[in-house]
Amino acid sequence: MLLLLLLFYNRLTTKVRQYKGITLNPYNNLPDNAFWKLAVANKSMFDIDNLWDPKFKIYPKSKVVTFGSCFAQHIGNALSDRGFTWLSTELPPTGLSEVSCKKFNYNVFSCRTGNIYTTSLLKQWTEWALDISTPPDECWEKEGRYYDPFRPRVEPNGFESIDEMLRSRKQTIASFKQAITESNYFVFTLGLTESWFNTESGYEYPMCPGTVAGEFDSNKHEFKNQEFEFIRSNLLSAIQMMRKVNKQLKFILTVSPVPLTATKSGNHVLLATMESKSILRAVAGQLARKNPAIDYFPSYEIINSPTSKGAYFEPNQRSVNPYGVNFVMDSFFKSLNEKYGISATVKNTSVVKVKKSKEDVVCEEELLAAFGDGK
Repeated sequence: MLLLLLLFYNRLTTKVRQYKGITLNPYNNLPDNAFWKLAVANKSMFDIDNLWDPKFKIYPKSKVVTFGSCFAQHIGNALSDRGFTWLSTELPPTGLSEVSCKKFNYNVFSCRTGNIYTTSLLKQWTEWALDISTPPDECWEKEGRYYDPFRPRVEPNGFESIDEMLRSRKQTIASFKQAITESNYFVFTLGLTESWFNTESGYEYPMCPGTVAGEFDSNKHEFKNQEFEFIRSNLLSAIQMMRKVNKQLKFILTVSPVPLTATKSGNHVLLATMESKSILRAVAGQLARKNPAIDYFPSYEIINSPTSKGAYFEPNQRSVNPYGVNFVMDSFFKSLNEKYGISATVKNTSVVKVKKSKEDVVCEEELLAAFGDGK
């Protein structure tokens, strides 16, 4: 009898508190997507939604540029294929085939920077583009051909001369400046924390010297596994510099879901991958929360969360398969449509075709895999 009275009393007091607008605890009135059981466990992996609440109205006519790690290429392709304006500021020569365009790094990113894996590389490119610092004259020579240390794969067979290489780099720097000044949205995909620097002059390489070309010198080439504050401050500095010359420019940050090909950290490559991506994710999240001009899109979580069960990776458990890429990009445009009523129109039917992932992206870091085979 006493137990029944206590239950009745508890229900009565709960009703009274709710009537008076008193919340029992901060979790009582949270939406369904705040609870794992309601938002995840009770749903199919394909029905999990509300992962992105976009800050910006990105219209089809909005000019969007994409840079960063390998996965950034998928975003540029998806924008073009779905009727949005992906801005390419360094166009290929007239008549160059699609295959040759990709081979020579045209229309891979918004200009021929190659992969910009780290935020410090992004800052370095920004300083060059805005005449804050001067790019070095360093050049790598291999078998009579010349390679740009800062774009080592843009010409797969190298340049004929140092002068040609420097003129090409100058054009890309000018095109990168154009991307900053003319775009409405700058999408940057954070890829790595591991990096290589020239200790004599302080500049950074996208690849370790001696891998693609050049010669490694332990006296002047230094490995740096970047930490949170270094990454955050470089990214924020690059964003501030860009917004100084284009006050309307907005940023969308993503983290590449693609694991490391190799690590110099001393850890197992799986541990190095998880640490690296976690730090990058934390940096992107903090900046997006604190700055109204910065948003974060969760491509990393969509591919790597336990709900996907690894279904979006190729058998090598590294390359994201076409189904994963399409699901990520469908989530991007679906979120824009649900919040702002901005719909995408598929212009290119190849969006839904199944293609080999490795043929779909240009990724310099993948070359490191060869050194694990003793080659």
